[in-house]
Amino acid sequence: MLTCKKSYRDIPFAHRQHRHGGHCAFIHGHNWTITLTFACQETDESGFVVDFGKLKYLKDWINQHLDHACLFNEDDPEKEALLGQFRHLFKPYVLPSCSSEGLAQHLYEVFNPMVLDDTKGRVWITEVEIEEDGKNSAAFRPD
Repeated sequence: MLTCKKSYRDIPFAHRQHRHGGHCAFIHGHNWTITLTFACQETDESGFVVDFGKLKYLKDWINQHLDHACLFNEDDPEKEALLGQFRHLFKPYVLPSCSSEGLAQHLYEVFNPMVLDDTKGRVWITEVEIEEDGKNSAAFRPD
């Protein structure tokens, strides 16, 4: 198996960890990095696992859904009130868990099918790593 990595850096978005017992329960933001590890058994005609120049569809998805967004857990008890009254102040993105760990898993579930489709099954994602402000990270690797 051959692998390569692509990082999307300095993506500003906020989240709220409503179950956290401290300051992370408040809406707060970070500059995030998303690093994707791609894998294949055979390279393309250029000798690449994946041509980084042809991944615009991933960057477009990030820009559309995450850039300057506010992430909410599906079960956040304040989500509906915040979005109902203040939707004009948020670019909401709702997912099962907006922790770094939850985001890594969610992005794998979003991006891997896109990559498989784009490469006709030749390339897949083996890991999604999420960094908060370059200081903390979490990763998801499928079984």
